[in-house]
Amino acid sequence: MGTKYVFKRVGKKYQLNEEKYQSFLAQISPYVVSDIYGEYKICNIYFDTDNYDLISKSIEKPVYKEKFRLRSYGTPLEDDFVFLELKKKYKGEVFKRRIMLTLAEARDYLNNNEMPGGRTQITKEIDYFRDFYNPKPKVYLAYDRIAYVAKDNPEVRITFDKNVRYRTYDLLLSKGDYGERLTNEGMYLLEIKTLGTMPLWLVKALSQNKIYPDSFSKYGEV
Repeated sequence: MGTKYVFKRVGKKYQLNEEKYQSFLAQISPYVVSDIYGEYKICNIYFDTDNYDLISKSIEKPVYKEKFRLRSYGTPLEDDFVFLELKKKYKGEVFKRRIMLTLAEARDYLNNNEMPGGRTQITKEIDYFRDFYNPKPKVYLAYDRIAYVAKDNPEVRITFDKNVRYRTYDLLLSKGDYGERLTNEGMYLLEIKTLGTMPLWLVKALSQNKIYPDSFSKYGEV
């Protein structure tokens, strides 16, 4: 209930050290509230071709790029819900298509192409993507996220990711959360997502703390 399955947003990414994180958070605190989940863990399996064509193209910063991943919030059990996500970016705008399945259902779809409940427009897009690229599991990526939304506009979303870790083996979400550290202690990956322009208070907070866009792809870094 209340889950969005189609997204269209503009996203900007930044890298912050501990000092800038604390200063920036203090400045925006009067204008934001924590989202309903507070701090939580996000786990992903990223899929790609044998030659890593998807991430190689993405790193080149083309006008259009795509990613495909299986996402969970925490380590899932067989009956826990996970999300299959097709993420597209065109001219700075992010379009996300996703479907919610149990972990067991997602495995049946990925391994045997069995989709419970029949096909929808979103599943047809995912089917087409998989038929075209034949992607396979390549990287496990997890991180701890702290998320906020603007008090006067819930479409303004601000997230901080920390403790990014990864592995290129045991590529199943059910295997648990472990791997090598990708980011240093005290490093935060800030992402600001909006449907249009940023509010003035947010622009001021970025400017006064000398925080500038710095695109960081977790999968690309791996």
